[in-house]
Amino acid sequence: MSDAREGAVPHLSSEEFRRLGHRMVDWIADYWSRLESFPVRAAVAPGEVMAKLPAHPPEDGLGGDEGWEAVFRDLEEVVLPGITHWQSPSFFAYFPANASGPAVLGELLSAGLGVQGMLWSTSPAATEMETRVLDWLAELTGLPASFRSDSGTGGGVIQGTASEATLVAMVAARERVRRALGRETELVAYTSTQAHSSVLKAAMLSGVVRGVSDDVHLRQLGTDGTYALRPEVLEQAIREDLAAGRQPFFVCASLGTTSSGAMDPVRAISEVLERTGFTASGGWLHVDAAWAGSALVCPEHRAMLEGLEAVDSFAFNPHKWLLTNFDCNAFYTRERKALLDALSVMPEYLRNAATASGAVIDYRDWQVPLGRRFRALKLWFVLRHYGAKGLRAYIREHVRQAELFASWVEADERFELSTPRSLALVCFRLRPAPGEAPAATDARNRQLLERLNAGGKAFLTHTVLPGVDGAPARYVLRMAIGSPRTEERHVRAVWEQLAALAKEA
Repeated sequence: MSDAREGAVPHLSSEEFRRLGHRMVDWIADYWSRLESFPVRAAVAPGEVMAKLPAHPPEDGLGGDEGWEAVFRDLEEVVLPGITHWQSPSFFAYFPANASGPAVLGELLSAGLGVQGMLWSTSPAATEMETRVLDWLAELTGLPASFRSDSGTGGGVIQGTASEATLVAMVAARERVRRALGRETELVAYTSTQAHSSVLKAAMLSGVVRGVSDDVHLRQLGTDGTYALRPEVLEQAIREDLAAGRQPFFVCASLGTTSSGAMDPVRAISEVLERTGFTASGGWLHVDAAWAGSALVCPEHRAMLEGLEAVDSFAFNPHKWLLTNFDCNAFYTRERKALLDALSVMPEYLRNAATASGAVIDYRDWQVPLGRRFRALKLWFVLRHYGAKGLRAYIREHVRQAELFASWVEADERFELSTPRSLALVCFRLRPAPGEAPAATDARNRQLLERLNAGGKAFLTHTVLPGVDGAPARYVLRMAIGSPRTEERHVRAVWEQLAALAKEA
C-alpha cells in the first residue's frame, strides 16, 4: 500500500501498479470486444464532457486501489460517451488510425522504460533499433536502396506525423538551396490544390509564405481529371517564377490525397524539375504518401513508386493503415546531411564522445524537437507479430472490401462513383436528378450523410471535389476502409443503410 503519511508522495508501489496495470489492460481488451455496441460518432454536445469534470484540481490523491475505482467509473461515465470510436469496425471516416495489440504493448513498454532517446548516448538501443526497423520497412515497401541507412548517405527516422515530415523536408530544402546559391533569395514552393494542408502550414512555420493567403510563395497548382498534379502546369509555374527573379526550392507531390486518394505522377514531376534547373540549384522533391504508403507492402501496388529514385524524401504513416497506433510517421531521405545542415544544434550540455566520433546517429538532428521517446518499439512489435505475409493480407482484405463496395455503387442507378476507387477509398454520391441544380444535388448528398451518421451505426465523412473542364464543384461522400476490425459484413451493413436512406433522399 502507498505511504499515506502527511507529506509523503503517494507513488504506486510495484504491486499496486501491477494490479492496476492488469485491470487497465483488461479494460482496454473489453473495450475492443464491445466496440460494436457504441454509436460510432460521439453523441455529446459541446461542453457536455467538461461539465462532468470538477472545475478545480484535486487536493488529495486517490489513495490506492479503492480510490482508483472512481477512475474506472469515470472512464465509463465521462470518457466513453465523449469518444468517437476510431477503432470501431464501422468507422469509415477520414482515414484509418490503426491500433493493434502488438502496437499498444510496444507503446506501454516505451512508456514504462521512459527513454529519452535524443542522442545515441542517451539510449543506444532506442537509436539502433529505429535505424534497423526503418530499414526493414524500406525493404518491405520496396523503396529505393538510397533511402536505407546502409546506403551511406540516406536513412529513415520516425517523425510524429506527416505534417512534421513535410516541415522537416521543407526546412532542409530551404537550407540546401541557400547553401547552393550562397545568398538569401525569395523562395517559392509548389504543390497541388489537393495536397494536405500541412504543406501550407510548413511554409508558414518555415517563413516561406507571409500568411495563409500568400499564393506567390506557395503555388497550389491545378490538377487533371483524376485530381493529380499536372506536370505541365508545374513547369509553367517554375519558369514564371524564375523569370520573375524568384527561386523555386521545394515541391511536394502526393501519393493518395486526402480528398480522393489521387496519385501525383512522380516520374513526370521529377523530369520537369530536371528540365527547369530546379534540381541543379538544390531544389527538393518531397513525396507525401501518408495514407497510401502502407499499401506498398503489397507488390501489386508499387506502380506508384515509379520515379521515386529521383525523390529527396518520402514519408508515410504506419499509424494510419499499418496497424501501428498514433503517432508514427516513417520519413526517409536520400541525403541525411541536408537534415543535419538544417537542424543540428550542439549546446555544450549535449556534447559527448560518441557524437564527436561521427560513428553514431543522433536522431534529434533529424526532427524539430530535441526530445524523442522510444517509438520504434511499437513498430518493431507490429512487424515481428504480423510479418510481411500478415501485413499484406491485412491491406489486401481492405482493398477487396473497397472493390466490393464500389461495385455496389456502380450497380445502383441512384448512385455514382465520383472518382475511380483508390486502394481502400471510395468517393461516391447520389446522382443528380434530371434537371436538378448542382446545389440541390449537393444538399441531398449532405442530408444523406447527416442521416447516416446520426444513426450511430456507421461514420463516414465528405469532401468537395473541384469541377473538371468548367463543371461545378461536387459534394461527395468518402468511404475509407481500414479499421483492424472491419469485416465484409460491416461494409455490407453500411451499404444497406445508404441504400435504404437513398429511397427518401
